[in-house]
Amino acid sequence: MCGIAGFVGQGNQEDLAKMILAIEYRGPDDRGFLWRDNVGLAQCRLSIIDLTPAGHQPMSNHRGDIWLAFNGEIYNFQELKSELERLGKYQFKSKSDTEVIIYLYEEFGESAFSKMDGMFALALYDFRLKKMILARDRLGKKPLYWGIFNETLIFGSELKAILAHRSSKKELNLESLNKYLLYDYVPTPQTIFKNIHKLEPATYLVWQGGRMEKKRFWQLSFSPSKINFKEAIGELERLIDNGVKERLMADVPLGIFLSGGIDSGAVAYFAQKNSGQKIKTFSIGFEESSFDESVYARKISDFLKTEHYHQVLTAKDSLDLIPNLADFIDEPLADPSVIPTYLLSKFTKNYVTVALGGDGGDELFAGYPTFQAEKLVGWYRKIPSPVRKLIIEKIINQLPASEKNFSWEFKLKKFLEGANQKNQYRHQDWLGSFDRPNREKLILPGVWRELKEKNEYEEIDGYFKESGGFDFNNQLLYLYLRTYLMDQVLVKVDRMSMSVALEVRAPFLDYQLVEFVSSLPFNYKLNGLTTKYIFKKLMADKLPSSIVNRAKKGFGVPLARWLKNELKDWCDEILAEAEIVKGGLFNFSFINKLKQDHFSGREDNHKKLWNLVIWQLWQNKWLRK
Repeated sequence: MCGIAGFVGQGNQEDLAKMILAIEYRGPDDRGFLWRDNVGLAQCRLSIIDLTPAGHQPMSNHRGDIWLAFNGEIYNFQELKSELERLGKYQFKSKSDTEVIIYLYEEFGESAFSKMDGMFALALYDFRLKKMILARDRLGKKPLYWGIFNETLIFGSELKAILAHRSSKKELNLESLNKYLLYDYVPTPQTIFKNIHKLEPATYLVWQGGRMEKKRFWQLSFSPSKINFKEAIGELERLIDNGVKERLMADVPLGIFLSGGIDSGAVAYFAQKNSGQKIKTFSIGFEESSFDESVYARKISDFLKTEHYHQVLTAKDSLDLIPNLADFIDEPLADPSVIPTYLLSKFTKNYVTVALGGDGGDELFAGYPTFQAEKLVGWYRKIPSPVRKLIIEKIINQLPASEKNFSWEFKLKKFLEGANQKNQYRHQDWLGSFDRPNREKLILPGVWRELKEKNEYEEIDGYFKESGGFDFNNQLLYLYLRTYLMDQVLVKVDRMSMSVALEVRAPFLDYQLVEFVSSLPFNYKLNGLTTKYIFKKLMADKLPSSIVNRAKKGFGVPLARWLKNELKDWCDEILAEAEIVKGGLFNFSFINKLKQDHFSGREDNHKKLWNLVIWQLWQNKWLRK
């Protein structure tokens, strides 16, 4: 696990040093550079596999004409290495997966990426062909940004690495801002800046002779399987077991994030099953009861007999972090669970260098309440419109605001926001902050004129087109994999964990497991209103029933209450009229109403306010700097 950066074209060694220095926290164990023929490669290393100097990067083949800077882990590298050794052409000097990638490319060219099973973002330069290749893993687990300025290709693990190069420019992309307000993040392939992009997952970019071309090396299929339910449970167990076992590979201490839910509980179960000693598990808890899951994490730990570490956090622990969030997030990301994710990562790093987590389970098995809500929409729309608008919606909109985590009042009001939206866009309105009517009120008229004809759902349209052969429910699952999971959940985990040099692995994102689950009938995943149906059946005799059958609960913080109490003055200051006017983008009177309605308890506007607070923090740190 590392950070990478580099360029082809204009620039020098000073640029290269600044780029990698900007993200050096991602890899504190070693730093390396290649500067040759206007090609720069740099890497900061978090040593996980082969801790010796032989694993130093950038790394080359024995002739020195193919060089690689690599971030991630290739879980099948030993098999690939054996395959290459049988050819009798390659002599390996290290025990690292990095070297295997180099010779895999030398033997198979660009088709090498489809042979790699893992999480990765890499930059490979072939001096024979004067060709730079950037590649990203199938599910977008590892980040990779790129841009072209002055005929120079610039790239890095994070946006700030690109901004450190003298040729890059910071020019706000208004379309991306519009999408951020809707999504709570900027969806791939755009970034918040013009001319800087995220490389799509399962894609490699070729830069050669001043020309850029992108190619896909994998595409998920939802082609239906005819496997029966009993056989499906058996195969699911085999694949999860294998996915966890592969991710236990490390030459450093390793542990498990344990939240108290079925996903992390399953990872802990299979990790303990495949370990010869007690595994280490880690959880954090909160003083506020509706946000604290520590009792459930402890129950799993006691049941599996793990070596458990737990820390209770006060509001002050979180509040001290919030004003500094923009230091970690160089592109706006309005997910308040970055706070507990950072605190859990920091706590865990005291004991281990690698942690396994449960990310991906909800997206694979339709685990979010929004999938239940999708079923309810059909019933709701059958109610006569006058009854809906004059009675049901009126009652729901008058419900008092609650400070509890995902309260019924909050969920019902969010349900109404998307209930009358187009089918393919409804889930984004449920998940995000500002729907179109609210953005029209928020954004100043002069700015809105530039945006109102733009399609803020173009990425969603693209993913629905890609999955056009699937049924609608499986299209939704694909959408979640390519939007919410990739651009919010995985970004949150990557930035927060790597800020403390902790590697986090996600067994549920093993691509063979993803392919298998995607082939199963949708009612194996959501049966009636029971989410994760087949997964719960699998884990029924492996975890306590109180864990298996728990309702979904997010990894949250009591933000609604904080914004009315401990964070009220700070929020008021961040979103003060002078600050908003200075930005020249938003209507302060609308923002002020959001604030006052929330402060007074008339409405729960914590999601919208947090989106705006993060924007202001980011703008002050990265746009005005």
